[in-house]
Amino acid sequence: MKKVLAVVLMVAFSASAALAADTVVLKAKNGNVTFDHKKHSGANECKVCHGEGTPGKLTLDKDKAHKLCKGCHETKKAGPTKCGECHKK
Repeated sequence: MKKVLAVVLMVAFSASAALAADTVVLKAKNGNVTFDHKKHSGANECKVCHGEGTPGKLTLDKDKAHKLCKGCHETKKAGPTKCGECHKK
């Protein structure tokens, strides 16, 4: 019984950790960027950012983030495009 309870708790903890990632903070030299994953995932398909296949954690550097995030905001004419609108110190 204790083993079953331990497994149930581990599964519940893992699921809650995955769901808790509604907001992601991207560390940046000129100020961190807070990304609302829940808002973006409601407005876009996963493959827009994550590509084809099963979505996973993105590895972004400055150039990749600007191309992906800022580029999308410019294309859609929605969302921040200036440095201080994303980067907060």
